[in-house]
Amino acid sequence: MNASHPPGRDRGAVHHPAAPGTARLTAPRHVVVVGGGIAGLASAAVLAERGVQVTLLEACEQLGGRVRAWPLDDGRTMSRGFHAFFRQYYTLRSLLRRADPTLTRLVPVPDYPLRRRDGLTDSFAALPATPPLNLAAFVARSPTFPVSALPSVHLPSALELIDVSYPASHERYDGESAQDFLDRLRFPEGARHLALEVFARSFFAHPADFGAGELVGMFHSYFTGSSEGLLFDVPDDDYDTALWAPLGRYLEGLGVDVRLGEPVGSLTRDGGVWHVQVAGEQGATCTADAVVLATDPRSTRALVADLPAGDAAREDWHRRVGAGRNAPPFAVLRLWLDAPVAAERDAFLGTSGYDLLDNVTVLERFEDGAAAWAAEHGGSVVELHAYAVDPARDPDLAGDSPHGLDLGRLRERLMTSLHEVYPETADRGVVHEELLVEDDCGLVGTGAWRERLTVGTPYPGLVLAGDGLRVDWPIALMERAAVTGVLAANELLRGWGVRGEDVWTVPLEGVLRRPRSAVARLGRSVRDRIPLGSGAWKRLGTGRQAARPVR
Repeated sequence: MNASHPPGRDRGAVHHPAAPGTARLTAPRHVVVVGGGIAGLASAAVLAERGVQVTLLEACEQLGGRVRAWPLDDGRTMSRGFHAFFRQYYTLRSLLRRADPTLTRLVPVPDYPLRRRDGLTDSFAALPATPPLNLAAFVARSPTFPVSALPSVHLPSALELIDVSYPASHERYDGESAQDFLDRLRFPEGARHLALEVFARSFFAHPADFGAGELVGMFHSYFTGSSEGLLFDVPDDDYDTALWAPLGRYLEGLGVDVRLGEPVGSLTRDGGVWHVQVAGEQGATCTADAVVLATDPRSTRALVADLPAGDAAREDWHRRVGAGRNAPPFAVLRLWLDAPVAAERDAFLGTSGYDLLDNVTVLERFEDGAAAWAAEHGGSVVELHAYAVDPARDPDLAGDSPHGLDLGRLRERLMTSLHEVYPETADRGVVHEELLVEDDCGLVGTGAWRERLTVGTPYPGLVLAGDGLRVDWPIALMERAAVTGVLAANELLRGWGVRGEDVWTVPLEGVLRRPRSAVARLGRSVRDRIPLGSGAWKRLGTGRQAARPVR
């Protein structure tokens, strides 16, 4: 993606060019990419397109990582849960265009409703796409944000949502959790849950464990800073059929050696050559000039544990690797029902206050495979997602499964919530069901932003990729995975004198900082009337100075 014009509708999107260099390698190089998720696929594509010999090792039998899907009996499929492909995911969409140039496999979801248990529901359909008009329209029509509640909002905290400047704004929230930020923001309870806390939980974390800086960055990326809008696309079939298998064939066409079902057991370096050994007694060893580790924090920590430190920089890096944590488990319950859900149900519904349940998806509304099953059996394929099922916070869930959960109790509570959200499902029979529990997502906590790992490492030829890494720009989730994959490839290519791939992001400045903006003039006027040293700028409950606007 080296075009000089924005890749979407947002004319304010920012172009980040790769370092200059030749178009292709002039000498042979071999790179092993460990991990076939989005980050690893992005790295492999950028490297192979520039003449690098690439071996891609993936532990599972399918590509896609945490957006993987796999076959079940009778043509049914299972996945790791619903994922939204937002229009501001410029790098991810560029990756998908390798196998689907016009993105015909992505179909728009007409709405993204968010429902509270008390029945209040917010919708993002028909909102203006451009900030701040989108924010104003949302507040004006939102049942969870009554005008009568506006005086209670903590204005300096609210202004922070549109007063960002990246990368400086990343550090404004060091040590503060999303929950702390929500507390001092003083949004009405409904708006707090639907407009903000839902974002926090999409990182598979409780808001008390999730960094406030990441929450504010997401709000900027998806709502207050981007003109792409909050609606999104989804694949027209399961992830493997629609996305990753075609992308795998594209990579193989470039000469990439894609090896599925080959988990990596160890990583060593000797005489400037990297040795990557596949796990198991018969595991082969790949030798390479460089390695891209596109793995979760737990796997990364295990693979680099035996690399020699030897100096202060490496010791500090290993300390930071050791500090990485995985988020609590998440659960996906997919149900094949013997009768359809009501026709008026949304294809996707975000929920808040329904116990463990975070969203419900009616898969036959957009996935071809699910639609075929539903048509043949006269039923529905419904998926329930619980983002953070943490027995440490919810002892009722504690059990003896590998993740410390009582799976029967987990299923029971999810089904109870489904019957409350979609009452007709209580009368439906379950023909098949699959319950998946995993805990391989990185936790973006409250620690110092500069302490987070980046793409680069102190070992020549070793780079990292994945959505848990630190990036200067306001990006998250699948897009951060894709961007770090590109940046990891670019880091290696730069060392070999080869130009990598450009990156596009949403604007780096909030609307309060944009020149010639009426909102900026109004916001500065309000901000200037509240002295920075006054009590209004104190963070509630802590007594410490609030994050000041970056000058």
